Amino acid sequence: MRKSCKKVLAFVSAFAILFASMFTSTVYAFTLYESDGSGTIIPSDSGGGNFCISWENCGYFVYGKGWGTGSPYRTVNYNCGFWQPSGNAYLTLYGWTKAPLIEYFVVDSWGNWRPPGANSLGTVYSDGGIYDIYRTIRYNAPSIDGTQTYYQYWSVRTSKRPTGSNVSITFTNHVNAWGARGMNMGSQWSYQVMAIMAYNSSGFACLTVW
Repeated sequence: MRKSCKKVLAFVSAFAILFASMFTSTVYAFTLYESDGSGTIIPSDSGGGNFCISWENCGYFVYGKGWGTGSPYRTVNYNCGFWQPSGNAYLTLYGWTKAPLIEYFVVDSWGNWRPPGANSLGTVYSDGGIYDIYRTIRYNAPSIDGTQTYYQYWSVRTSKRPTGSNVSITFTNHVNAWGARGMNMGSQWSYQVMAIMAYNSSGFACLTVW
């Protein structure tokens, strides 16, 4: 590891320990980490629902904590002690269902580009803010079930949500709003995490999830 990476890792680790001491969390110990292997990505896991991550010139990665089995009824809480993306990155509740195969996102904040670049199907008011609703499709793309064609469901806040302590995402509100537009979830729930997702960017973030 390069010296610069060692310095970043030491800083991230120290920040993670300090950040973890600020909050208590009840999270259910599922950690998601996927990467295309490009750039420098340094996660620091301080246990429970606490993590920090630093990334530099990455192509793609997603890192998050939450639950191995998702739920349409869950209210996800998080503290974002630090969020500094440069380039394309999202702060998002993220997960999948099967039968049918659906990839979903509730995006609270982003870097230089607001996803997903599609036409809004309407809005939903939840947790003190308005989210635009989108449905996109991926053809013959990687998924939790191999290479598939599948829909992506999105709720994207109309303006970046101020990050800080005790932020909630009432997921049921989004599921109901999607369903009212014919965007139904699958019957089999895979993981559900509060995640940092990044493409061609650099940045630093610290979260506690419960």
